[in-house]
Amino acid sequence: MDLADLLARESIRTTLATLARGEDRRDAALICAACWPDAVIDFGVFRGSFDEYLAWVVPGAEAITNTQHVLGQSHIELDADIARVETQVISYHRVDYGGGDEHDTCIGGRYLDVFERRDGAWRIAARTMLYDWSQDWGSATDWAQGLMGMPFSAPHFAGRAHGDWSAAFFRDES
Repeated sequence: MDLADLLARESIRTTLATLARGEDRRDAALICAACWPDAVIDFGVFRGSFDEYLAWVVPGAEAITNTQHVLGQSHIELDADIARVETQVISYHRVDYGGGDEHDTCIGGRYLDVFERRDGAWRIAARTMLYDWSQDWGSATDWAQGLMGMPFSAPHFAGRAHGDWSAAFFRDES
C-alpha cells in the first residue's frame, strides 16, 4: 500500500466520522461536507436525493430527541477516484412516544457507500443502509435524576440532538 492509498483511506474515514457527527448534532454544514450534492441516499425507510435527505435529517424528527452513531471498522476498496466502502455502525436513538414515554432503541447494521474523489476531495456519492438487528431497550433513563442515583452538577451532561453542549465546546466557549 502506498502513501496515496493511506491518505485516501484516512480521508474516507474522516468523512465518515464527520457525517456521523453531523447526523447526531443535526448539523447541515457537517453533513454537506461529507456528501456530494448529487448523492443518492437509501435507508430503506427513506430514499432520495441529497437535498431530500438533508431536509429529512435536519432538523430531524422532533420525536427523536437524541442519537448516537458509533462507527466500527470500514472495509475500503479503492479504484482510482472511486471507493466502495462498507462500515459497521451501531446507532442509538431516544424516541419520544408522547406523554413522557421515551424509549431507548438501538440498531446495528452496515453502510454501503460509494465514495468519489472530485478535485482531490473524497465524499459520499451514494449510500445504502443494511440492517442486521434492532432492539428496543424500553423506557429511557430520566436524565433529570442524574446517573446511577447521583445528580448531575450541571444540565449540559445529558446529550441531545439540538443544543448539545459539544457545540460550545468546539467553539471554545466551555
